[in-house]
Amino acid sequence: MSDQNVHNAGFTSSGIRGGSLASSMMSQEARASGGGVHSGGPTSTLQEMGARGSTHSSGFTSSGISGGSLASQMMSQEARSHGGGTPRGGTTSTVQSISMGGKGGRR
Repeated sequence: MSDQNVHNAGFTSSGIRGGSLASSMMSQEARASGGGVHSGGPTSTLQEMGARGSTHSSGFTSSGISGGSLASQMMSQEARSHGGGTPRGGTTSTVQSISMGGKGGRR
């Protein structure tokens, strides 16, 4: 189900769908960073998954983050860089939220 949620949000194999949650996220992230979307951020991470058509292989699943996965490594790294927790609106929480059918952690 999480793969379909990512696609439904507008992250597709042919790029970000205009007028979608994905395009809104991309615009918001670009404005916040001075005009570009950074590699490793929520938009680029989700688009990479949408282009591949798979979130499960990364460890973002509809039942949570899989232990020992790329997703768990991302969560751990993000928590360390933020003093022990993953911030709302960060890459891990946004990708996991959308993977589960949510709207992502808006900043």
